[in-house]
Amino acid sequence: TLQWETLGRKFVEYEQVVPFLIPEEQQRRLLDFLPLFLKVWEQSAGVIVFPNIQLLASEVSKLLTKEIKRNLNGKPAEEARLALEQLLQQKGEANDGHLLLKSVYLLSQTDSRTMWNIIGSGLPAALMQCLYLFFTVPLKKTSDDGDTSEDDTQTQEMLVKIMLHVYREEQGVEELLAADKLQSLIIATASLWDQCSHSWKVPTGRVLRTISKAQTKNSIVYLQAVDCIKIAIQNLFKLADTLPACDVCEAASIVLCFVKDSYPISSALLTEFENNDGYQLLLKILLRCEGLQQNEGDPYLDEILDMLTCLTTCGKTELKVSGNVVHPQLPHFDFEQIRSSGMTVKNLQPFQVLQSIFQKSDDQHLCGRVLAAIGTIWAWDTVNFFLLEWTLQPINQFTDIIHFKPHPVQVQFFRLVESIVLDLSYVPHEILKKVQYLIKENTVPFCTLTALQCLLSMTKKDLLFSDIFRDSGLLGLLLALLRKQAKILRKSAGTHVPGLEEGTVKELNAVMLKMVAALTVGSVRNAVVLKDYGMVPYIKIFLDDECYRSATLSILEQLSVISYEEYMSIIIGALCSSTQGELHLKLDLLKSLLRILESPKSHSAFRTCSGFNGLLSLLSDMEGALQDPPSGLWTAVGQNYILELVFYTLQGITAALHLDPVNSNFFQRNGLFEKMAEDLMSLGCFWTQGKWQVATSLKKTRTFAEFLDAAFCSSEPFPMWLKNCIWILNFLDHMVKGTLHLESYFQERKSEMGDTSGGDQEGTQAQGEFSDAFKRPGNKLPASAYRLWGKDCAIVHPGAVCVMVRLLPKLYKEGHSQLSQEIQCAVADHIQSLVKSEKSRQVMCGSGLLSTIITSCQDAFCNESHPLHLPLTRVFEKLASQAIEPDVLR
Repeated sequence: TLQWETLGRKFVEYEQVVPFLIPEEQQRRLLDFLPLFLKVWEQSAGVIVFPNIQLLASEVSKLLTKEIKRNLNGKPAEEARLALEQLLQQKGEANDGHLLLKSVYLLSQTDSRTMWNIIGSGLPAALMQCLYLFFTVPLKKTSDDGDTSEDDTQTQEMLVKIMLHVYREEQGVEELLAADKLQSLIIATASLWDQCSHSWKVPTGRVLRTISKAQTKNSIVYLQAVDCIKIAIQNLFKLADTLPACDVCEAASIVLCFVKDSYPISSALLTEFENNDGYQLLLKILLRCEGLQQNEGDPYLDEILDMLTCLTTCGKTELKVSGNVVHPQLPHFDFEQIRSSGMTVKNLQPFQVLQSIFQKSDDQHLCGRVLAAIGTIWAWDTVNFFLLEWTLQPINQFTDIIHFKPHPVQVQFFRLVESIVLDLSYVPHEILKKVQYLIKENTVPFCTLTALQCLLSMTKKDLLFSDIFRDSGLLGLLLALLRKQAKILRKSAGTHVPGLEEGTVKELNAVMLKMVAALTVGSVRNAVVLKDYGMVPYIKIFLDDECYRSATLSILEQLSVISYEEYMSIIIGALCSSTQGELHLKLDLLKSLLRILESPKSHSAFRTCSGFNGLLSLLSDMEGALQDPPSGLWTAVGQNYILELVFYTLQGITAALHLDPVNSNFFQRNGLFEKMAEDLMSLGCFWTQGKWQVATSLKKTRTFAEFLDAAFCSSEPFPMWLKNCIWILNFLDHMVKGTLHLESYFQERKSEMGDTSGGDQEGTQAQGEFSDAFKRPGNKLPASAYRLWGKDCAIVHPGAVCVMVRLLPKLYKEGHSQLSQEIQCAVADHIQSLVKSEKSRQVMCGSGLLSTIITSCQDAFCNESHPLHLPLTRVFEKLASQAIEPDVLR
């Protein structure tokens, strides 16, 4: 502060003596003062405490203006340019011009009042003269390595920043009009771009863009009066044939800035641009940009495209179009209710340039930018889609040629088409007809695939599309194509088909199936069409390939609405005919079956189509699958996969029995619970080798719930055979209570062949993985694993209790007699808890299964020292009061 006060007193002294000094002495006094000013500035980190700063700015700016004019006066261009270099560059300690330049540079960064003083000094016009010379007159190269006189980038940066600060103000632009250098510089950029000083191209562009944004009514009148835009366009037409495309873009973007930025004030420059073939010029320049290397000229190319996009809203009158809405439309669409935001298209000429670029160019970047521009215009105002499509029909016309474009452009285009429905809620019938024709012709498989994915997204939005695409013939077309592909697959069964079948064609088949699945969801009429086409035998063929399976099952599930018997026949047949190693197929079929069994109407069809025997045959086929260690085919299959298959098989049986007395009676009457017990015993984790050693005493006594928790959620080592047995008993426990079909223990697996669009991922995921809660020690089991333990729960399926009792003596492994008997007692106690309620005892006694239980555990009943004798006896004591089989009890 003290330094600034001292400096302030010195400047006051300067002010007092100035009136009495000759000009040369005034100049010397000011130049002597400036080094002190700059020194204090630097020491105070740019914080100014100087009351006379406006006057100082005025004095310094006037002196710099005077020095510039003196160095330019009467000199040829090259000589004047060199003189300016010498004036403004720092050379040694003493250089008055550089001192003045630096002072103005710092003062221009202070406040608006100081800036107005700088502008009022006449400096803006002088600086424009400097810029014109620096840009148009390149210095001759020395014998060294280039334009060494232009290497002082610090001086250039200060000069440019002063101009940016000055010309940002409208007052600064108005000051330029006294000289003729503004229009001269604009025209020079359009005519001398290849001859100008290379190091001044970018700075000149920055300055002119700043002036463009600060245009005033007077500056526009001035530029119009001298035909600035007209002359610039004429010159650019000449450059467009000779200069590299990126250079022409850079020059043209400067001229276009003045046209666009002036429009909010006056339409004069835009009118001049349009009347002198400005749009034809831009089309010529932009088409020359085809094939540019990535990022080469992109900023200026993108700038021109952005300005063209903006010019579409520059017009005096609103475009009027009649409501050409074709029905049917989505329920919530009403064209009359669309409210305009005001950013509507009023000028079709710039849009026609964009449209022509897309139609004439196959360049990925150019076409992609045009599509992005169209999306931007739609986003400005919903009405714009209708204004453009009902006049110039861009999307309609682009559909005819989209298959010629690069693949990324095709993807971008169909996302744009998709947004018409998803974002605008409008059904563009004419466009959809052309897309459908594109699919029918299938000229380029990738384009067909992308088009189908687009229609698939639409179909999922609303059921209306199920009717639209059926009535348009798309459903019939897809069914015919799938029939053809199914025949090919049937002929090539068991053989490898190389080539395209591994790529786009296979993806196309998958999307066609997804599309048919989407069209049949919720549409009985479409399902009937599929059946009437005789497609069911052909659809079945796609089940074998995992990438087609999810959509195929979805189609078959929709067909079940028409005929549960046909669906059950297909699924049960596929399950029974699947090979031992086709685990994924079996799991997918079982999951589909579970979805259908949610409907009670399907239960009868399941029974009559031998569904129970079919599911039990899956268990029979897994004989020895859970042996420890595994052997044969099962060595290559994780035991979690086997458990998952057991789980979903038992789930299917439980779902078919749920609240269905006929099925429950059928299952029990035909001895299928006994068959289930035999199949589970054959899996390999239960003891099947005769007598086993009885332990003298038990060291531990844990409950079944504690066993389940310890086996899967603690670090305690458990043998694999025991883990598998506990899982199966847990499944049976939930089956007893009629809740197994509601449980979920396994993670879904991901599709091996996802959607190429990166969107909808259907299909199955990596199977054989327990959910995370089962895999980490210390975690608790999910509530579903033991939600009913300890509660007074009624027995729903007494036959499942018999299965648990029959498995009870088989919970044994040589070398683990202590652990074996501990789990046996835990399960026996758990069975005892199941018959705790009166209702459960009534169910058990009324089932006629008591003799089965006695036979299963005869050794335990006859031997009082047997570990199972006491818990099983207690079970029968509880049943005694409800017994309706007295002979059996005796």
